[in-house]
Amino acid sequence: MPDSPDELIFDIPVGAGVGTRANADGPPVTPKDSATVILLRDGDAGLEVFLQHRVRGMAFAAGMTVFPGGGVDPRDADASVRWAGPDAAWWGELFGATEDGACALVCAAVRETFEECGVLLAGTADAPVTDVTPFAEARQDLLARKVSLAEFLSGAGLTLRADLVRPWAHWVTPAAEPRRYDTRFFIAKLPEGQEADGATSEASSSGWQRPGEALEDARAGKRTLMPPTWVTLNELTTFDTAEEALAAERTITRIAPTLVREGDKVRVVLEEV
Repeated sequence: MPDSPDELIFDIPVGAGVGTRANADGPPVTPKDSATVILLRDGDAGLEVFLQHRVRGMAFAAGMTVFPGGGVDPRDADASVRWAGPDAAWWGELFGATEDGACALVCAAVRETFEECGVLLAGTADAPVTDVTPFAEARQDLLARKVSLAEFLSGAGLTLRADLVRPWAHWVTPAAEPRRYDTRFFIAKLPEGQEADGATSEASSSGWQRPGEALEDARAGKRTLMPPTWVTLNELTTFDTAEEALAAERTITRIAPTLVREGDKVRVVLEEV
């Protein structure tokens, strides 16, 4: 499956539970910037991805199986954050954002990953954090918005490790949806010594699974996927290890899915916008 299609059509059974809710009344809602992190590890049987099943009471993607992520907080744009790796200008060029916007997106990716699954993509300039237990209280403070990511990292003497993530994709919610997000997808390997957990109120369950198995579950109606998740999992089936996925060359284009029901299938058209 190409990573920058002009238009791509594929069929998903209705039983797979792909979201098709739409609201065509009124002008389109302006999408909110957000970041999603595709967290990978090498399991005994091959490449695995960390997935969360969102609780049904959520305002967006309720009941869906997703990657960790969420909306950008205004304080994510704090340029005082300690930073190692590709600079904001590099990220901005890839993701079609200003330097301030790119800084906010990378910070949001790191913050949301820590908040939602306890994985901290930070450390010293030489090595990532291997033990996050000293930062359990800080995780709760971030969730409660008592501190910003920059404040937390500064107080802990840590540096944001932008070199631990790679750009993967750029998706925008369809114009007909009542809640819309302009989402940049990042990919990262689970840092050595760290573990991903399900300690978030936004997910009813979470865990690691091989991408192909997650797709099989979706086809069988055991889980519900949105088009970006479905496409990403399909792309990940071509890699044997996390390092292979991290090393993959990507052309990042902004893609919007259009979903059309046709009998017992949902036809998904992906268009560059």
